[in-house]
Amino acid sequence: MLAGKVVVVAGVGPGLGQEIALRAAGYGAEVVLAARTASFLKEVAEKIGRALVVPVDLGDSVDTERLAAAATDEFGRVDVLVHNAFSMPPMRSLTHVDLPDLSASFDANVVAALRTIRAFTPSLAASRGSIVVVNSAVLRHSRKPFGPYKIAKAALLAATQNLASELGPAGVRVNSVAPGWIWADTLRAWFDYLAAQREVPAQQIYDETAAMTDLRRLPEPGEVADAALFLASDLARGITGQCLDVNCGEFHH
Repeated sequence: MLAGKVVVVAGVGPGLGQEIALRAAGYGAEVVLAARTASFLKEVAEKIGRALVVPVDLGDSVDTERLAAAATDEFGRVDVLVHNAFSMPPMRSLTHVDLPDLSASFDANVVAALRTIRAFTPSLAASRGSIVVVNSAVLRHSRKPFGPYKIAKAALLAATQNLASELGPAGVRVNSVAPGWIWADTLRAWFDYLAAQREVPAQQIYDETAAMTDLRRLPEPGEVADAALFLASDLARGITGQCLDVNCGEFHH
């Protein structure tokens, strides 16, 4: 699906980011791994077999430009940018959240994504490539403590939709993927904590949460990664400006 493509994964963490990188390589791509922790990136590169490791702070403009230069210097082109970097916003109601914290979250989650996309725009325009931005199912609800989170992700969605219109004439597609719960280590640990608080089995927490989805289960990292890489690939060559939800039917959009 991605044979001959150069895929940059900006924000390679132990969950979804790693899964996107591994699956991109499995689909035939050359992969560029970008995140802060060099040791972790090297571990992922070893799993892939061959990948370019670029330790960067995606909140820093110099580092972001260095990442774009490193990718093009190594491979001569960039075909896909997957932006998965994320900083957790404060989980407080909008009536009580500290406004400086809200501003910092916006900068870390929206401005940083825009900065990264702009750094890669010349390369992606040259290859008529594609961009996939990882968003969140928080777009689909308004639960009380998630207000700052929703503001950041809604602004990120607006940015990607506008970029689709701005970059479309250059042949660059821009899409988003919005996962719901992702059944991986972080969520397992959270469910274990909730189970201990309630003195019930962790499976009960899972079952109660999964009961809110049509498929009665929670999405796994590979399912979200496949959706993102579908949007990145030529199979989605007629799709831009869209947000694909991956939530096992928890929300309909």
